[in-house]
Amino acid sequence: MDAVLVVAGAAVGAPLRYTAGHYLDGRFPLGTLLVNVVGAFLLGLFAGLTLDGHLMALLGTGFCGALTTYSALTVKSVELGRVTGTAYALGTVLLALGAAQAGFVLA
Repeated sequence: MDAVLVVAGAAVGAPLRYTAGHYLDGRFPLGTLLVNVVGAFLLGLFAGLTLDGHLMALLGTGFCGALTTYSALTVKSVELGRVTGTAYALGTVLLALGAAQAGFVLA
C-alpha cells in the first residue's frame, strides 16, 4: 500500500518540479531553488505534525521527494561556475534547512 501512495504523491510532485524548472529557471535557477525550499518546508511541516506511515508515504516520500531535486541542484551549481555555483548550492542548502525548521516549528 505504501508504494502506491508514494507513486501517487510523486505523480503530483514531479510535474510541479518540472513546471517550476521549465518556467522559472533561466540564467539563474530560481525554479530549482524554489522547489527545494518549498519541499523542505513541507517536509519539516509534515514531520512536525508526526504524520502516520501512510500519510508520510504519500506526502513526505512521494510528493516532497518528487518535488525536490538534489540532482538538478548539483547540475545547476556546476553550470553557474565555481564561485556563483558554490554560493547557489550553499544558499539553497541553508535556505532549505531554515525552511524545514520553520515548517517543523509551525507544526
